[in-house]
Amino acid sequence: MTKTVHPMESANIPALLLKKSAPMFFSLLTHNLYNFVDSVFVSYVSEAALTALSMAAPVQALIGAMGCGIAVGLNAVISRAMGEKDEQKVRQTASAAIWLAIGAWLVVAFIGIVAVRPYFAWQAGGNEEIMREGIIYLRICLLCSLGTFGQWVYDRFLIATGKSSCFLFTLSVASCVNLILDPILIFGWLGLPAMGAAGAAIATVIGQFCGAAAGIVVNEKKNPEIHARFRLRVPLQSVVAILKVGIPTSLMQAAVACTGILMNTILQVFSTTAVAVMGICSRLQGLAILPIHSVTNAMIPIVAYNYGASRRDRIEQSIRWAYLYSLASMAAVVLGIELFPRQLMKIFDASDLLMEMGVTAIRIMAVSFGLQAFGNVATAVFQALGRGNEGLVLTLARQVVLPLGLAYAFSMMGRVNWVWYAFVLAEAAAVPLVMALHRRVRKHTIDRL
Repeated sequence: MTKTVHPMESANIPALLLKKSAPMFFSLLTHNLYNFVDSVFVSYVSEAALTALSMAAPVQALIGAMGCGIAVGLNAVISRAMGEKDEQKVRQTASAAIWLAIGAWLVVAFIGIVAVRPYFAWQAGGNEEIMREGIIYLRICLLCSLGTFGQWVYDRFLIATGKSSCFLFTLSVASCVNLILDPILIFGWLGLPAMGAAGAAIATVIGQFCGAAAGIVVNEKKNPEIHARFRLRVPLQSVVAILKVGIPTSLMQAAVACTGILMNTILQVFSTTAVAVMGICSRLQGLAILPIHSVTNAMIPIVAYNYGASRRDRIEQSIRWAYLYSLASMAAVVLGIELFPRQLMKIFDASDLLMEMGVTAIRIMAVSFGLQAFGNVATAVFQALGRGNEGLVLTLARQVVLPLGLAYAFSMMGRVNWVWYAFVLAEAAAVPLVMALHRRVRKHTIDRL
């Protein structure tokens, strides 16, 4: 009998990386369009409304950190149960994930009730318009966040069984609904009242609920491997198993989200316009680094598989091509941003002051986008090789300690442009750390194969 060779250990590495990264790119693009589209449309309402969304973004990232933690834990536990052919454990894990989604929503809704007003009183610097727009936007997003948690859970059921095309469909449903409803609700088209930032929030949560509903339907029709049913009895053992894997991921992403809150606090000393610029840069960054995330997400299973198969040559080749693809794509992205900064700012209906400050900021920040290729690829390599501690150290250094420390120190000089340079220097300073951790991981993993 002829033995079947898995593509992970036989396919051409450069082609395999491209093949796997292409669908991931479109999936991530669809996901990132949520907040980007909200910011673009809201910028045409007022700069204050745009600033309010910029201040709300880190809190939304905290919600994402909770959802991602549940998703990562769910993916690991349910995949293991499927590998063990334990159908009862699969059902219990699915039920536990639904319970966790409901629990996370209740926590977030409570925060939406008690903490949103104090948060904007702290962040808005007394600007009543920013407070008004921000409170109503964020409160709607938090109180109605059950849809986004449902998306995280039901999408991961599809990913666990390898149905990536179905996952892309549910994600597209959510984003398309949001894209269609945004201008209608924000500007008051089709006879509806113009709701501004509140309309953006309503469009977002309706899109999320539609995505969750699509996930439920698709899982019911196309995913018989997982019997996702809500059960009154809480499977505590499965809940604990999911949290054990997911909490470290949540904490790491929450730390990065808190960096955004503190960065806004630093910029508020200069002006609310600086906070709006930071929001625009963050939205652009989310889109700009999609090629890196696509390549690294494609690389992780290839490296992990060949690490298990003791194929050192394919591991090294995968890492090399991941760096090459990431650096090449980011060179093109950075060049585009440097050549057309004004055109990018015009997307957000920038005033003269916002244009002047924003053009300088995104030109400086674009360099940090390019440098992220080193840290992001290295972190993905560490994850693939089971070296989570090195990945955690690198992420905290690049995205929390260095940027916050440098931005605070530079803000003392009284010039806002120095704060943008903090991001570039943080990524540049992290490169030696990337190299040192790479050597350490290589010594303890790849070189022992």
